[in-house]
Amino acid sequence: GRTIGAVKEIEGLLGLHGLNRMEAYDISNLAGTDIVASMVVFQDGRPLKSAYKRFRVEGLTDQDDYASMHQVLLRRLTHYVQQDAGFSEHPDVLLIDGGVEHTKVAEDVLQTLGLDIPAYGMVKDDKHRTRALVTAAGDEIAISAVPSVFALIGTIQEETHRITYQRALRSRRMKKSGLEDIPGIGEKRRQALLKKFRSVKAISQAERSQLEQVLPASAALAVYQHFHPKEGGQTPCASSQEPPEAS
Repeated sequence: GRTIGAVKEIEGLLGLHGLNRMEAYDISNLAGTDIVASMVVFQDGRPLKSAYKRFRVEGLTDQDDYASMHQVLLRRLTHYVQQDAGFSEHPDVLLIDGGVEHTKVAEDVLQTLGLDIPAYGMVKDDKHRTRALVTAAGDEIAISAVPSVFALIGTIQEETHRITYQRALRSRRMKKSGLEDIPGIGEKRRQALLKKFRSVKAISQAERSQLEQVLPASAALAVYQHFHPKEGGQTPCASSQEPPEAS
């Protein structure tokens, strides 16, 4: 009952009706790499964990939250427009972790796809608590004076942070466990491999000729031998040794 009451309070604050499905989005960068995002869903004010989604941001190596958010929202909402499996539900509101600029990114995606879905940024105070919702026009709706709304929006934002951070840690651990111990394979070459093959498992199953499409011959051999130690007697295709890549 309290949860439904909080949703009704949010409807009143925002001037909305039928606010059943709230989707919240967050971007996480660990040391500028492993750019991932989460989509958290609250249905009737309660977390719907079966509908959570995690996204790996593609093609971006710099820490650009706006470009990352644009990509994630465009992918998610394009799936909705196409009624793809797992994305066919209509969000009643989008809650973006961030301020005015993040909300403008959401509005841009919505306009591009011709969708009419309200979007708000979740603005934190100096104690990292959500103090207000903000529109793309910069209008703030304070929530701290309404305890039920303050608690629910804060819970949603904390949940997006938790899911995104867990996903970023998992991504970093997978990369470290599979690639960081290979001689001559620094950060740039790891990123190139992951961009091409999309996962450590796919890299481990690749042929030398496929690895050489991304790496110099000696580096490709090092990667191949790392995952196929019993076949380590093969010689490089190139006669000269390539220098190791700087991390």
